[in-house]
Amino acid sequence: MSKTYQEMIGRADLNDLDAILTVANPDNEGDHHGVPSVFDSRFTWDYDKGARPALTKLYEKAKGAQWNGETDLPWETDVDPEKLAAITQVAFGMQGMDLAGTPFAAWGDKEWLEFGVETQNWTLSQFLHGEQGALLCTARIVETVPWIDAKYYASTQVMDEARHVEVFAKYLNTKLSGHYPVNAHLGMLLDDILRDSRWDMTYLGMQIMVEGLALAAFGYLYQLTDEPLLKKLLRYVMSDEARHVAFGVLSLKEVYEDMTSAEIRERQEFTFEAAVRMRDRFLQQEVWERMGVDAKVAIPLAQQSPYRAEFQRMLFTKIVPNCKKLGLLDAADGWLRQRFTELGVIEFETMVDTGEEYESLDVITSAPAEIDA
Repeated sequence: MSKTYQEMIGRADLNDLDAILTVANPDNEGDHHGVPSVFDSRFTWDYDKGARPALTKLYEKAKGAQWNGETDLPWETDVDPEKLAAITQVAFGMQGMDLAGTPFAAWGDKEWLEFGVETQNWTLSQFLHGEQGALLCTARIVETVPWIDAKYYASTQVMDEARHVEVFAKYLNTKLSGHYPVNAHLGMLLDDILRDSRWDMTYLGMQIMVEGLALAAFGYLYQLTDEPLLKKLLRYVMSDEARHVAFGVLSLKEVYEDMTSAEIRERQEFTFEAAVRMRDRFLQQEVWERMGVDAKVAIPLAQQSPYRAEFQRMLFTKIVPNCKKLGLLDAADGWLRQRFTELGVIEFETMVDTGEEYESLDVITSAPAEIDA
């Protein structure tokens, strides 16, 4: 029997804003956050590389695709946070909307610019926290996955994720004005992934869902920005992320082919829960609070913006086709297909999955002019 929405996401109505806004980070956590978990660390005595050729190919590519965040990015670049804010105004602003009678009617250029700066910091901050989540999860995969080819590849991703945390933190702290705390919905999802003892759930939650959304978001921002340091940073990170998502697709497809229908339903429900958590995190309630606007008033207005709606939908352009590739969309009478239809993202199922796409994003094989563009 399927879980109810109440059991999965803590509310009966998918779009209950009051319930969404009650989710908050624990108080008084300081600089650390602990997630209790129990899982099996697996040794394998089969050291023969190549039993899974696709993973071996990915591993060889990853070894040659390592880059240095200190020396390969132009950190000498001067960054104007106010100019950079124009990027987020497109995705998160309310351009062209009638705001008469709302708290935003009194906003002038000063307030909208401040909103753009805060939103830019908040957006990159959540990427930073997500990358640390990926660092922890991939280290977990090295320990728990039973195949030597997967352990080899996952070890390269640990280095990738450490580099991503490093460069996003440096950009926020030296080019902008520091970072926001982790969004509560993102934090809950990362905790859920790390608490689960099953190695394939770590793959599903991180490689397919969190990394899949990040890959789409990075691509969107890459197309919008003309700030050279951020653009190059995103291009390098996207190349890594495409391999990471492909790693999840290539590994889980084999595993899911042998699972029972009950086991697959558990994965479908987890995928839906993760999708809702990631959608909710982009409501950016922390920014509205910092701007002194009631989030319960601001969010319904912001959701009417066609730009924001399009941005939130395109975040699933990688997730939906990858779930289809894994057989999760139509298993169990199409349960996940129905849920993604409710979220308004099922149209992306026909897009190319990352298992096939990742090589096109490889910065090592790209022309220098393309990487620096």
